[in-house]
Amino acid sequence: MKPILILDNHFRKKTELFRDETYAALSEICDIHGGVDAPMDRNDIDQLLPEASFYVSSLPKLSAQDITRAKNLKATIEVAGAFREGLDYAACMSAGIEVLSCSPGFRNAVAEMTLAMMLAAGRGLVAEHEAFRRGEERWLDDRDDTDFSLYHQTVGFIGYGQIARETHRVIAPFMPQVMAYDPFLTTVPDNVDLVDLETLVKKCRIVVVAAVPSEETRGLLSSDLISKLQDHALVIVISRAWCVDFDALVAEAETGRITVAVDVFPDEPVGANDPIRTMKNVILSPHRAAAVLGGRHLIGDMILHDVRAILNGSPERMLKPADLDLVQSLVEAQNKLNSMPNT
Repeated sequence: MKPILILDNHFRKKTELFRDETYAALSEICDIHGGVDAPMDRNDIDQLLPEASFYVSSLPKLSAQDITRAKNLKATIEVAGAFREGLDYAACMSAGIEVLSCSPGFRNAVAEMTLAMMLAAGRGLVAEHEAFRRGEERWLDDRDDTDFSLYHQTVGFIGYGQIARETHRVIAPFMPQVMAYDPFLTTVPDNVDLVDLETLVKKCRIVVVAAVPSEETRGLLSSDLISKLQDHALVIVISRAWCVDFDALVAEAETGRITVAVDVFPDEPVGANDPIRTMKNVILSPHRAAAVLGGRHLIGDMILHDVRAILNGSPERMLKPADLDLVQSLVEAQNKLNSMPNT
C-alpha cells in the first residue's frame, strides 16, 4: 500500500505547483488525497491524519492533540512560502515530524526578476522608454549621470539566502564584485565578501534587499543607511518591504539621487493616488516576481524530491527545514505581515 499524502493546496492551484509529469511521479509513490483547487474539508483531513505520511498544505494546521493522532506522519510541508501560525512546531519536532517550507522553490523566478530589474535600471531601459513616449528620448546618449553596466559591478545582498544565492549564480557571467550582509550567517562562499551593513551600502552600486522577514530584519535598511547609499545607487526590494524604511527609501528616490526597483510594498495594492506611481526614479512591479507560467514548478519538483528522500531514508532536503530556534520569530513577523495587505 502506498503512503498517504494529504494535499490541501488551496489557495495555490495544483498546476501552479506541479508539472504534469511531476504530479504523475508523486502519484506513483503516494496515494494523494485532495489536490483540488478548493479548500479541503477539515473533517476529511482529520480522518486521514492517523494514516497519513505527508501533509502538504498552503496553511498546515496541526495542534499538539492532532500530532498525537498522526502516528505515521513523517513530514508537513507548507506551500504558501513561509512558516505561519497554525502548526505546533515544537510538538511536530518532538514527535519526529519534519516541518518543511517551500520558500526555496521561488528562487529561480525571483532571481530572474531581480536580474531583469538590474538590467532595466542600469541601462535606463524604463526611463528611455517613457522618454520615447513623450518624444524626449536621447539618441546615442551614454547617460553617464545615471546608467551603468552590470559587468564588473559592485552588488550587495542584504540577506544571503536562497534568492540571493540564485541571483548571484545568474549574474556570475557579468563578473560582479559581490558583498553580503546576513546576521544569520557566519560563512559564505569564497566569491562573496561578508561585510557589515554600512560597508555594503557605501560600497555597492546595486543593493538587493533579499532578507527573510523576521523580527530581526524589520527596517534593516534604515533611513540612516539609505542616506549613506552612493549617488546613483540602485536599490532592489525583492523580498519584503518589511525589511526597509520604505518611506525614507521613496523620499531618497524622489530627490533623484538613487533609483529604486520595487516588487513588494508596505500596502498592497498601492493606492491609486500614491505619489510613487508617477515618480521618475522608480521601477514598479505589482508583487509578481514569481508570477510567471511555471515560475513555481520548482516547488513541486522539491516536494517530489523530498518525499522520495524521506521514504528512502535519505537526509538530503531541497525544501527548507524549520529551525526551532528561529521559527517563532519568523511566525511572529508573518503574523504582523498578515495584518497588513503585503502578504
